[in-house]
Amino acid sequence: MNKKRVTILKQKNLTNSWSTLDKISFEYQKKDGGKEIHTREVYNRGNGAAILLYNTIKNTIILTSQFRLATYLNGNTAGDLIEVCAGKLDDDSPEDCIRRETEEETGYRVTAVQKVFEAYMSPGSVTEMLYFYIAAYDENMKIGSGGGVAGEQEYIEVLEIEFNAALQMIDNGSIKDAKTILLLQYLQIKGILSTTL
Repeated sequence: MNKKRVTILKQKNLTNSWSTLDKISFEYQKKDGGKEIHTREVYNRGNGAAILLYNTIKNTIILTSQFRLATYLNGNTAGDLIEVCAGKLDDDSPEDCIRRETEEETGYRVTAVQKVFEAYMSPGSVTEMLYFYIAAYDENMKIGSGGGVAGEQEYIEVLEIEFNAALQMIDNGSIKDAKTILLLQYLQIKGILSTTL
């Protein structure tokens, strides 16, 4: 957006607990030249990265499952969500972040990661940019059990799933995580793994 079209009038911090939530009033210049005042709450949790590991020999992928409170509060009765490995960048580059997160969450130390795209996941209220990666894996890369970092209250189950079964899990609603759906469909569109669907 052209910053000249936006003038921040007031910014009030509502919380800095886990991340930052601000209430912002701003003047917005419309295309016809008219101006309006808008007020929004914006959540800034930092940027992140996500990765889908795949094995072309076994036609499998690595996913994770963990409890996600927000989904539990919005109808996911078990609260567990099947998703790709992901994490906040903190002070790392996206590539360094996703290598670290892959090892912590899945137990795999990947050698070559490929960035495939980046996207805003919820631009109506969240500032986060997510960087998406894929990487091949094999059993020689397995250096630990994964499961996350206990000190960060991570209790992650590592799942190795046949690719076609994962695609069917989108159709039957077992996979509802947007970043996971995007990366699975990327593999499908690019023909990286074989599909019988």
